[in-house]
Formats: sequence, C-alpha cells, structure tokens
Amino acid sequence: MDRATFLKSLAALAAAGAVPGTWAQPGANLKVLIPASPGGGWDTTGRALGQAMLDAKQAAAVTYENKGGAAGVLGMGPFIARDKGDATQIMVMGAVMLGGLIASRWPINLMRGTPLMRLTTEDNVFVLPPNSPFKTMGDVIAQFKKDPDSVQWGGGSSGSTEHIAAAMVARAVGVNPIRINYVASDGGGEAAAAVLEGKVTVGGSGIGEFAEHIRSGKMKAVAVTSGERLAAYKDIPTLKEQGIDVEISNWRGLFGKPGLTPAQRQALTGALLATTQSPAWQEALKKNGWTPAVLVGDEFTKFVESEFASLRRTMETAGMVVVPIGLTP
Repeated sequence: MDRATFLKSLAALAAAGAVPGTWAQPGANLKVLIPASPGGGWDTTGRALGQAMLDAKQAAAVTYENKGGAAGVLGMGPFIARDKGDATQIMVMGAVMLGGLIASRWPINLMRGTPLMRLTTEDNVFVLPPNSPFKTMGDVIAQFKKDPDSVQWGGGSSGSTEHIAAAMVARAVGVNPIRINYVASDGGGEAAAAVLEGKVTVGGSGIGEFAEHIRSGKMKAVAVTSGERLAAYKDIPTLKEQGIDVEISNWRGLFGKPGLTPAQRQALTGALLATTQSPAWQEALKKNGWTPAVLVGDEFTKFVESEFASLRRTMETAGMVVVPIGLTP
C-alpha cells in the first residue's frame, strides 16, 4: 500500500476515534490462529505478521496456534463459534479457505466472523521434483493428455488455488478435470515435502512457499500462473506463453472474532495498518515474494463476498463442483 492510501485509511480510523495506539487498550496480548500445518504460506504469514506487530509495538506478546485440515475449515469452525467479541484473536485466511468451503460444502458461515484485512497477493508456481523424467510443463501436459491417471498433481487442500489451477489446466488442454489425480496436503510444508520426496509428478503452490527450493535447485519451476513473467523469476515461463490459457492468483488476509464492536474492529484494523508499514513487515514481503495488497473494512468484506462468487464460478466451470453454494448455510 502506498503512503497516500495508508494516510487515507489512517485518517478514516482517526475520524472514528480509533488510531493504532488504541489497540493496546482492549488488550495487547494477541493470539493468532493459523488454520494450517506448520511450514506453509499461512503459517509463514501469521508468524511474520506477529513478529512485525511486536517490532512495531502494536502488540505486547503474540502466541500462535496451528490447526490444519480441510483448507483451513477445521480451524475456522471453532474460531467462528467461540469467544464472541474477543478483540485479542485473529485468524489467517485467504482464497484457499474459500475454495475449501466450496469444495467441501461445509455448512459454516464464514461471514459470522469479522473481516479485517487483505494483506497480500501471490502467484502460483508449478514445479517438478528432483530426478523427474520431465523437463518442461509441456512434457507434463503431454503425459497428462496421454494417461491422466499417471500424473499426480500435488498441492494444498482440496479447493486450494493450486488445485483449482490444475483443474483449469486440464480443461484448457482438453482433459476432463474429473480425471485429475490430485494429492492433497494440509499445508505448503507438507506439499513441498511431497515434491522433494518424489511422491508427486508435479507440485503447485504459492511461489513464496517453494522459493527456497527453487533457488537451491531442488525443484525445477516450469510455469507460473501470472499473466506475465514475474520480475523476481524472469526465467520461469507463464502458462499462457506455453499455450495454456490459465491465469490465477492467491491472496491472504485476516478475520477477527464474531461480534466485534465497530470501535474494536477499527482499533484492531488500525494496529494492523500500522504494522504493514513497519520495516519488519516490509522485509517479510521482500523475503517471501509477496505482493502487498492491503484492503480493509467494508471494502474487504465486499471483496471476500465477490471472491467467493468468482471462485465458485471458476470451480463450476472447471468441473470441480456442480452444485452452487454460498458463504452461509
């Protein structure tokens, strides 16, 4: 977020009587729910944010809880159901959670919680494991078209952006998406291990989660899901330039507990806004290859609702789901 946007957001909070410093009033011991296993994108995001809040003096202490499963839905359920009005707890979430809700058809009302902020966006990457017989994405697609069952697509939970991307690829190359042999993991750490151990033919994830392994040469990146090549990874071709008309990106954000008052929501959002301007958070963005994409308040609420509808349409078109469902039961 640029300085002008930040100041505009801060002014709106100040007008409402909730500048960042007021966060410490309801309680500065922050609890961060990470609804995924350690080592993945949500885990990295939650812990980087918590440390940045400490460095920016927007929290006195931060504790973390990992509760993975079902694209974050298993952790989301208890978070939404308990501790109404508690402004000291936040949950990391994102596009993957929406996809998981759509894919699993769990009757859980995400919007009972309090939308706080979109933090980042990130493009996905497809990689090959060490000693793969394939060299390019074209090699993978050729085998996939020849024998779909022989290609194991690895990634996060069912409904994750990499799962959706795989289904979109299948449809784009003329293979029924129902034929995808998808190997789901509870998080990016487990997905990376599956690739490194050669348990899958091709792996997908946010590029930040695989970046270290790509740089070390342990994984060979063969395609990104962005519209254009990424500035930091100019040697990785897009799917589009390889003749596969697919483009999709991931995003991550934060929800608070149900029943927060307007003042609580504004104060917590103010603290988060201040944190996104801190040197610690800026360094985390650079280190992980995340693109800042801050969106707060009602704008973020509308964004989540719009994204849910858009993802549902994409998943229906890709053949992943056939029955329209909503954010609420």
